[in-house]
Amino acid sequence: MLADNVVAASQPLAARAGIAMLEQGGNAVDAAIAAAAALTVVEPVMNGLGGDAQVLLWDGADVVGLNGCGKSPAAWSAQRFSQHARMPDLGWESVIVPGAVAAWADLSARYGRLPFDALLVPAIRYAHDGFLVSPVIARQWKIHADRLKEQPGFAAAFMPGGRAPKAGERFRFPALGRSLERIAATRGRDFYEGEIAAAVLADAVRHGAAVSADDLAGHRSEWLSPLAGRYRGLDVYQMPPPAQGLAVLSALGIMQHFDLGPGQDAVLRAHVQIEAMKMAFSDVYAHVADAAWMRDLPSALLDPEYLRSRAGHIDPARAAAHAPCPLPRHATVYLAAADRDGMVVSFIQSNYHGFGSGVVVPGTGVSLHNRGSGFTLEADHPNSVAGGKKPFHTTVPALLMREGRPWGALGVVGADMQPQGQVQIISALADLDSNPQAALDMPRWRIDQEGGIRLEAAAASQIGEGLMARGHRVVRMPPGNIDFGGAQCIIRVGDGYAGASDGSRDGSAVGT
Repeated sequence: MLADNVVAASQPLAARAGIAMLEQGGNAVDAAIAAAAALTVVEPVMNGLGGDAQVLLWDGADVVGLNGCGKSPAAWSAQRFSQHARMPDLGWESVIVPGAVAAWADLSARYGRLPFDALLVPAIRYAHDGFLVSPVIARQWKIHADRLKEQPGFAAAFMPGGRAPKAGERFRFPALGRSLERIAATRGRDFYEGEIAAAVLADAVRHGAAVSADDLAGHRSEWLSPLAGRYRGLDVYQMPPPAQGLAVLSALGIMQHFDLGPGQDAVLRAHVQIEAMKMAFSDVYAHVADAAWMRDLPSALLDPEYLRSRAGHIDPARAAAHAPCPLPRHATVYLAAADRDGMVVSFIQSNYHGFGSGVVVPGTGVSLHNRGSGFTLEADHPNSVAGGKKPFHTTVPALLMREGRPWGALGVVGADMQPQGQVQIISALADLDSNPQAALDMPRWRIDQEGGIRLEAAAASQIGEGLMARGHRVVRMPPGNIDFGGAQCIIRVGDGYAGASDGSRDGSAVGT
């Protein structure tokens, strides 16, 4: 999509909701919020009102970050989970304070042009009038519905007639519409201190959960300075800890020391990217946590000399055994928006796993994420579970600058696939000069939890054969597999933008 204003999102109705705000005189922030709100309705598997969000944006003067992620309940402690082998990933014991709604309100207050309540009109309409469920979302919905149907409130909300809706069926969610109306009327505060909050707290009490009124009312979004690294003339911006954006910058900093241009062998390109990503994950999973609890500063892990030394350990001919990353399930949406005045927004929103914790608060349509499962029970780890703490976070929007001007916004969904996908797409853009659609459509690899390599079905046979010859354990995944994450990207072209969405989900780029 080539246009003066572009919104790229993982669901066409959400992208259209964003463009509607631009057509009403809004800016890219207004468009992003409208699209994000619509996504909680039309793509409920991946995100909801009870999820969280992270945002990077160019505001005309600087790159700004907004952490819209909540903390664990103050009453949580390691002792609370002492009978568990790992952190729970279902039910109320995986729920921490959601931050997405506050992030919408705070973004709007600081940067929006349109009234906040106007931004939620499309989402409210889709909730009350319904929408036709698209094929990819219907497939995911069924998979997770079968897994979560016994969780509190889930079946009543998401299994009308006792099953998940099929592709092409209309799904209405009036309870969610009413919650969106209260959020619109109160600039989000009802979610944390009003009727919605009261319903959330009542359900928490019913199920013995620790979330308190103080936990909800005390939540605040966090404005922060993002991390940045340089790659082939691009300044790449990422969210700081506890997000895993450091993994992208670390891998790119290692790759910087290799020729990965169009004349280079495609197998070597993939091999170097994979080895760099393994090294980045080994650092991130050992050190990254809530910034207040980290022992090592991000600057130490991104020191150019340190990354140069890491690059020296990559053997171009052989795979090495770097610590592999875990492979959690994922449920996230990404969107990007850019307007003719130069504002660019990179926005990611998530339930964490599919439908999050599976808990849906009765009468509200609020499906609660399970981001608490991002903590570890290792007592001496900086990411160990504690009260009032943010867990390690997988969501990482990216914003790209070139020569002091915003050049692009990029995001990939899918837990630890997010940094892996970003590294491959940024390399395609910067090393191969690919256009954004070609960069997103290029078949991707993914490091799995045993350290093996999964290849997308469309990857050339010589890539798999060449990686195996270097000692990688390679598995080619079947067509339609979503392990490689959906992605959206907007890149500046002349005095306008090129927007793209890859084909692994139902996404689209819409312009005006």
